[in-house]
Amino acid sequence: MVRQVQEGLSREAAKRLRFVPGLVYVEEGAVRRQSPEQREQTLAQMETLLQATGFPYHLIHLEEALELPPSILQPGPERAGTSGPSYKEAVDSFIQQQRQDGDSGTSQPTPSTPARPAGPPAAPRLPAAARTQELLRAFEAAATATAREELLEMLRTHLIVQTARDRGYAKVMMGESLTRVAVKLLTNLSLGRGAFLAVDTGFTDRRHGDVMVVRPMRDYTAKEIAFYNFYFSVPTVIVPPLFTKRREKLSIHQLVERFLLGLQEEFPSTISTVYRTGEKLSPEPAKAHSEFHRCLLCLCGLDTYGEEELALEPTLIFEEPAAGVESKAAYIPLLCYSCRLTFKELGPLATLPPYMRAEGQRRICRAQMEQRPGVQ
Repeated sequence: MVRQVQEGLSREAAKRLRFVPGLVYVEEGAVRRQSPEQREQTLAQMETLLQATGFPYHLIHLEEALELPPSILQPGPERAGTSGPSYKEAVDSFIQQQRQDGDSGTSQPTPSTPARPAGPPAAPRLPAAARTQELLRAFEAAATATAREELLEMLRTHLIVQTARDRGYAKVMMGESLTRVAVKLLTNLSLGRGAFLAVDTGFTDRRHGDVMVVRPMRDYTAKEIAFYNFYFSVPTVIVPPLFTKRREKLSIHQLVERFLLGLQEEFPSTISTVYRTGEKLSPEPAKAHSEFHRCLLCLCGLDTYGEEELALEPTLIFEEPAAGVESKAAYIPLLCYSCRLTFKELGPLATLPPYMRAEGQRRICRAQMEQRPGVQ
């Protein structure tokens, strides 16, 4: 994806792109059981590759998710189109910038304030050991491999969106291929996210409000991308998979991937058929009209209203917490059907990231206040 963006920004491109991208790499070595030396080596390799692109880049660690603000679980205000310059002014500014680049002999846009200083890459630094242990406790408390996969994807997405907000980016481009989208479609269907498939696998994802997530690589299969990387010598960095406990069953994500890839060998149109099926879905069911109709974790509209109690019974938590201790069951009404199932397997509240607990407590207190007589 980065290589194609570079080609689109070159002067030889027929339709030249009109934006300056920034690159984000989330380092996840802690939950992938990499040693500090291996994490340092991976970071050094990634920083070298990112510096070679000439784009501003941001190296963030998964441990930084423990310091996210609770506002990441709230959709940001959408940016009005009238607040910025008009289209003609933007085009004139772009043409002027390209003329300046042509006069200076540069073929790539050079940002005025790069995220990292030019020159040789500095020695990457890892987060504090206490932060790493706190993150590992959250993953080790998860009861199943499926819950760990969901937690990892959730933390990664929240980190990327928060980085985009802090740096002023309006869009985030994900590198999910057609194969990955097809696997994700069936996986989410198995996890009870059928109402949100169009948002989770569609080209655009607007659930975060001010930051739009787009998936421009969803028309390319994993095989096509592998051939492209091979023939054009695209450098890659390989990281190990998410750790699993001994004699533990595979996650739903891994089972669906094995099933689809195995079926693809016998029937080559399997993945494309699944992908085209997802194209027909509408994102309307995922929209929420208010905070109380929005899931705490995935920000999609709650799909539990109007459901029979018998159908929702597997998602409930029955517990008798001690006095003064937070109740995990109090968070259940704030979650959609799929997030309820995942939340039940994430372990005690003390191991969850602080921003999730803080936002959950805020919504619980607000709901209790509105239910009091005479309070509106």
